[in-house]
Amino acid sequence: MSQETEHLDFDVVIVGCGVAGLSAALEALEQGASVALLERSDVDERGGQTRWTEAQMRMKNDAEVADDLESHFAENAGHHLDPVLVSEAVNDFENWSSIVKVLNFTDPELIGTLAERAGPTLQWMKQFGVRFDSQPSYFITTCTTRLSPVGGGLAIVEALAPAAEKAGARFFYRTTARRLVQDDQGAVVGLEANGPGNRRLRFTAKSVVLASGGFQGNPEMLARYMGPDARYLRPVARGGYYNKGEGIRMALDIGAAPAGDFSEIHAEPLDPRSGATEPIVLVFSYGILVNKRAQRFINEAPSTVDATYESITRQILKQPDGIAWVILDSRIEDVPNWRRSVRSDQPPIQAASLRELAAALGLDPLALEATVDDYNAACVDGPFNPLEADGLGTAPGYQPPKTHWARRIEQGPFLAYPVICGNCFTFGGIKINPRSQVLNADGEPIEGLYAAGEMTGLYYATYTGATSVLRGAVFGRIAGAQAAGRREG
Repeated sequence: MSQETEHLDFDVVIVGCGVAGLSAALEALEQGASVALLERSDVDERGGQTRWTEAQMRMKNDAEVADDLESHFAENAGHHLDPVLVSEAVNDFENWSSIVKVLNFTDPELIGTLAERAGPTLQWMKQFGVRFDSQPSYFITTCTTRLSPVGGGLAIVEALAPAAEKAGARFFYRTTARRLVQDDQGAVVGLEANGPGNRRLRFTAKSVVLASGGFQGNPEMLARYMGPDARYLRPVARGGYYNKGEGIRMALDIGAAPAGDFSEIHAEPLDPRSGATEPIVLVFSYGILVNKRAQRFINEAPSTVDATYESITRQILKQPDGIAWVILDSRIEDVPNWRRSVRSDQPPIQAASLRELAAALGLDPLALEATVDDYNAACVDGPFNPLEADGLGTAPGYQPPKTHWARRIEQGPFLAYPVICGNCFTFGGIKINPRSQVLNADGEPIEGLYAAGEMTGLYYATYTGATSVLRGAVFGRIAGAQAAGRREG
């Protein structure tokens, strides 16, 4: 017997309950719209990626973005871009050619909007009880300024979700959007979804906001876009497993333009033994990294750790079986609060000698000894300053070099942590304009469709750290306001 489809009608339907979706919901509710919010998880795990992150924000205070926010985006805007096309971006967005409107690069209009609206968005969040402060993080050395919500991303979810409920939003848990619905003119007028028990739901709406994250929880999409190395990836935190890419697929299926680097992710170094939330290991700056052949393969400290950990972690992914080990000696205790840079709940592997350590790691003892001996011979005497880039590098000609904090590894006991590449979020997504409208492949807005957060493509090359939650909130609010404004149409 076929199952009947349940029909529901709202002004705005929002897919996803992280910071982007919740910000969109509250903004739409403030404008008097009726709002449905679809969430794949149950109520106890609502909040998507936001729930599990520290939610650092690239701000110098709660009103101003960090001095390097816009410049960092500009330095990582794309790869081998046509200078003639990029030169059009100095004009107003409306005057760009259709090619440039959907060009796969970091749109300066979006970055300008992010910078302009970030401060007001934090002030807006504060009215719901979210507090911001400069707090110690897992970065011992840093190159920029950051704020965090007190209590992390969970505090954002626990403030905004109840506020949305109180304002009248209807939450649909264990519900997954499957397909967008369009009218004869191509406008989005709702979506189809599956609820608990695979119950079929059809939502009719004046506007749909997609805020359902990337595809780090979808092995098929990861393998398609990233290739065989994707088998070694895992999401950084539990929320990532819910992100299976349906929002991106639905939008692409109706002609949305892709944006962002589909072959890249925001990578974080994780201890694979740990099931803790974000079991990050960022202490490799003070030791060496070796692969399964017990060989060094990367400069472990080209700059401050917050600026370089992503590129280093991506190289770990390319090593045999996608794993490496941080090798340290007892002088790690010279680094103040070094344990702050390790969020694993597993202790380091420890041994009295390098041979014993190699045996514990399953590495060739002679190969590890040879690697450490060569490294030690390349280390030079000089002042060691663990709290800033100290220039204490290896001797010229040694490969791969180490630029800072290069001290000999010679005093037992010796320590090690295994490290894999964690997938914090995927870069590939769909193209939006500064009004959070989803654009088609010709640069025209798809009527009735908006998007925000990690499913919108914004990043290339190196992630501009501490901006993901921030852009989710900024463009979530914009999407909610724009979507609610169509309800009278």
